[in-house]
Amino acid sequence: MTIFQQDRCLYCHNVIAPKIGWIALFSKEKEQLLCPTCEEKLEEIKGETCRICSRPFHHLNEQFRDGDLCHDCTRWEEDPDWQGFLERNHSLYLYNDFLKELIATYKFRGDYVLAKIFAELFKKEIAKIKPDLLVPIPLSEERLYERGFNQATAIISLAGFPSVELLTRIHSEKQSKKSRAERIHIPQVFKVDPDCELEGKRVLLVDDIYTTGSTLRHAAKLLKMAGAASIQSFTIAR
Repeated sequence: MTIFQQDRCLYCHNVIAPKIGWIALFSKEKEQLLCPTCEEKLEEIKGETCRICSRPFHHLNEQFRDGDLCHDCTRWEEDPDWQGFLERNHSLYLYNDFLKELIATYKFRGDYVLAKIFAELFKKEIAKIKPDLLVPIPLSEERLYERGFNQATAIISLAGFPSVELLTRIHSEKQSKKSRAERIHIPQVFKVDPDCELEGKRVLLVDDIYTTGSTLRHAAKLLKMAGAASIQSFTIAR
């Protein structure tokens, strides 16, 4: 008879040693999804961060900071074409080498179950943000076919919320291949559902990684112009 269930790490698949003690025996412990070794490699975003994009200031040279904004966000906000569309981005972790590999396994190798790792923390963020609509950043049809699922939709779903597919992607070329200037100056990459009711709604965009903020701002601009009251975003990595 096995008293303690043997959980395996969702990433490295090693057995996670159970917590032993009276509390573990008589209370339902939170499901352990990562082993301690893998969990330690995730760098949670803490401390003072940029007011808009959540970039940690302790990783940033002072010359790239403008008060409570990082230099990137200052440049976005000084541009009248982009000013004020994205109110705030919330990110869980720094995009270090471990998280890069974890997200690649999740996105490109079709390991859907890895979404569970982020779903619980996502749920806590939702409770704080209280959006009216959760809108995943869409994939192009080609990318969706390649991967089999949208990673942003999966996190929303596993956290127990409905996702609202308001956006479709026009251009399918990968944003990661472009420079910051190219990302800013490309034409609008999304189109919005013409039948959507957005007037006065608080929208939360959901994506996997915040890099320059270009993708999220393209989506935010479109939704704001369609009547949304405010746009925030959530990403796993920053």
